[in-house]
Amino acid sequence: MSIFHLALIAVIQGLTEFLPVSSSGHLILLPLLTNLPDQGLALDVAVHVGTLLAVILYFRRDVGLAISGVPALLRGNFELPGARLAGLLSIATVPVVIIGFVLSALDMTDALRSIKVIGWAMLGFGIVLYWADQKGANAKTSSDWSFRDAVVLGLWQAVALIPGTSRSGITITGARALGYAREDAARISMLMSIPTIAASGVLLGLDIAKQGAPGQFQDAAIAAVLAFGAALLALTLMMRLLRSVSFTPYVIYRIGLGVLLLWIAYA
Repeated sequence: MSIFHLALIAVIQGLTEFLPVSSSGHLILLPLLTNLPDQGLALDVAVHVGTLLAVILYFRRDVGLAISGVPALLRGNFELPGARLAGLLSIATVPVVIIGFVLSALDMTDALRSIKVIGWAMLGFGIVLYWADQKGANAKTSSDWSFRDAVVLGLWQAVALIPGTSRSGITITGARALGYAREDAARISMLMSIPTIAASGVLLGLDIAKQGAPGQFQDAAIAAVLAFGAALLALTLMMRLLRSVSFTPYVIYRIGLGVLLLWIAYA
């Protein structure tokens, strides 16, 4: 695969993974709207690894806290901050793993990878994000994250299995609807992405093992590094901008792209 194609895939994945605009939707659209071939599972795993490392690096203190709390969590002690955070992340990950496994087992994932589905999801959930962002209170911070809210946000996250929805977008929408401040909603969403992206990478890796796909280590390594850099840049910029800017610019982008895709699909 050419360096240009690798860079395009990595940058699209890296820039859109943590922005509320749907990375999977953009990656699916790439071969549909161009003459470029589908990147395949191996590169999907590579760019997921790159973005995973980026969010772990950015939130390294929270990640370290959650890891340190795992032993206490396994003993049933939820009082320690690290154990509580690890428990909340685990609970929030369960719905998307279960529903994702069911969709995969029923071979329904390919049926959702169409321009119409992506266009409607991009448009519809963009409007929902705008509503939640404008109407949501700023009463809660990430320290107020409860087990009930973890379940609710886990269900919101499962909706992102529909291409075009955006995992970060739908979880931020849910957090804003629950009353979390913008920056705290994004923080929770990003932390939730870590076990989710890791689980997705494992599932993709298992698919590669089943299919016996040949290794493309050089291409995978290049894609992972580029995705890491793009994701870290996008994440840093978004978290800084949220101190003074709403999610409206992302909503405008989603609505514009959604309308364009629906025009293409139905024209």
